Amino acid sequence: MKVLDRLGPEHLRAVIVGYRDALAAHRETLNRLNVYPVPDGDTGTNMSLTLESVVAELPSAGPDVDMVAICRAVAHGSLMGARGNSGVILSQVLRGLTDGLSKGESIDAATLADALAASSAAAYRAVMHPVEGTILTVIREASEAAVDRRDASLVEVLEAAAEAARDALERTPELLAVLADAGVVDAGAAGLVLFFEVLLHVAAGRPVPEPAPDTPGPTNVSGSTTPNGAGEAHSAGGPRYEVMFLLDAPDEVVDEFKSCWDGLGDSIVVVGGDGTWNCHVHTDDIGAAVEAGIRAGKPHRIEVTDLSEQVAHVACLNADAAGGPGASAADVPVSSVPVNTGVVAVAAGDGVGRILRSLGVGRVVAGGQSMNPSTAEILAAVDEVAAKEVVVLPNNKNVVAVAEQVAAVATKPVRVVPTKSVTAAFAALLGYDADADAETNARTMADAAGHVTTAEVTQAVREASTAAGPVRAGDWLGVTPEGIVAVAAGATEAACALLDHLVDDSHELVTLVVGVDASTDGTQQITEWLDAHRPGVAVEVHDGGQPLAAWLLSIE
Repeated sequence: MKVLDRLGPEHLRAVIVGYRDALAAHRETLNRLNVYPVPDGDTGTNMSLTLESVVAELPSAGPDVDMVAICRAVAHGSLMGARGNSGVILSQVLRGLTDGLSKGESIDAATLADALAASSAAAYRAVMHPVEGTILTVIREASEAAVDRRDASLVEVLEAAAEAARDALERTPELLAVLADAGVVDAGAAGLVLFFEVLLHVAAGRPVPEPAPDTPGPTNVSGSTTPNGAGEAHSAGGPRYEVMFLLDAPDEVVDEFKSCWDGLGDSIVVVGGDGTWNCHVHTDDIGAAVEAGIRAGKPHRIEVTDLSEQVAHVACLNADAAGGPGASAADVPVSSVPVNTGVVAVAAGDGVGRILRSLGVGRVVAGGQSMNPSTAEILAAVDEVAAKEVVVLPNNKNVVAVAEQVAAVATKPVRVVPTKSVTAAFAALLGYDADADAETNARTMADAAGHVTTAEVTQAVREASTAAGPVRAGDWLGVTPEGIVAVAAGATEAACALLDHLVDDSHELVTLVVGVDASTDGTQQITEWLDAHRPGVAVEVHDGGQPLAAWLLSIE
């Protein structure tokens, strides 16, 4: 391969696509660096999905484009598609870089060095309280090495930057004790090193490193939370929730907004400009974090993750690594401390199970549409809950009768709230009080569930005639408790038609629970549709992992 002395727009496109492919290939390797315990999800997954969004923007620039168009597509895609703390910081790295690269029609050594320096400065500005030993260290030291060699050839500049990036990565455990204790390097930093490897591949044909063999992750768990992929330290016993959203707000109010968040939590990263910002915080007060965004402007595409769910999942991984029972995350109870009233819920999907446990459910019984649990399975879960009384959430119309049978034969008082979907259960659990008796809980939880509209998007398995029109096998359906209201050839089209039917200006929040059959692009298209057609409605997105339903919806 010819060694290049300049990069054109087609080369920059190749770098972005190649980096997407490298992150996808190394995703699980990066995730394994970040499992003991994790502060904000899987770093490899977050960085990979962020680059998927960037690549999705590239076709909009057309096949024969100039450098400005490519840089604009990268900047916009990274801002709108950033996932997790690591993805948000990576988006700022890319935005800072492309801001510098867009000043000419091609990229020489000096231009690249200066753009890397601008990228580093932008990344540090984005983080409220920067910490070394993270992705920030890698971009800073790589950019410094590039600037030192800016008068050399393009490949020599890239070699200097890549070597400095690798060295910085190896030294991350020296800068953060929690990494040294866990025996890992920083995951986000490792992900950024791949960017320099891809640059060298495009400019000089150097091979991109292959993913490491599938080996077990680190086995020692420190008492604090690893800031893998983050730009801030996150201490043990820190905030429980990760809150992310896009914010439409004037640039001049963002400093005040960040100061408000600084009093609510940590791991604060706010990136963007020109009225659009991607915002990330760890906090115990979800409502206050969102309200701060409302005071500043208009938050949308709101995503909330319970970080304690991930620590519970890590506990399962630890048990497996130690040769203990092979429990899944769904088997880990929220607490074994006895309460007056506990909750048993029926659900499918690891993500759904984690959400239910985060809301107080003591036992999750695997089941749902096409996989209804038996009376004995639900009864066993009722007996296992450390509670004097129990409320059961069946979450499917076909399970309600079985749950009622459990109430009739259980040795402790049991009440059934006849929820027919897990999104109704989420709403019901907002009325749950562990100290109250089961009868009181059943009334308040049923009332809470009644305040939301539930629906789902699923695929037809046979032909049928419906009020929404004829259905063919393979069509996608928008289904409410009253029946099918939307039919479309594609899942996303069905979801948008369903929302158009259900959501009006009186609604405030739409929650999407993403299933295994849903695509990342599809979820993004749905949130963009809501932003365009129902601008006054906030959106929350949760990874449910449920089968059959591409998306579960609740509307309030």
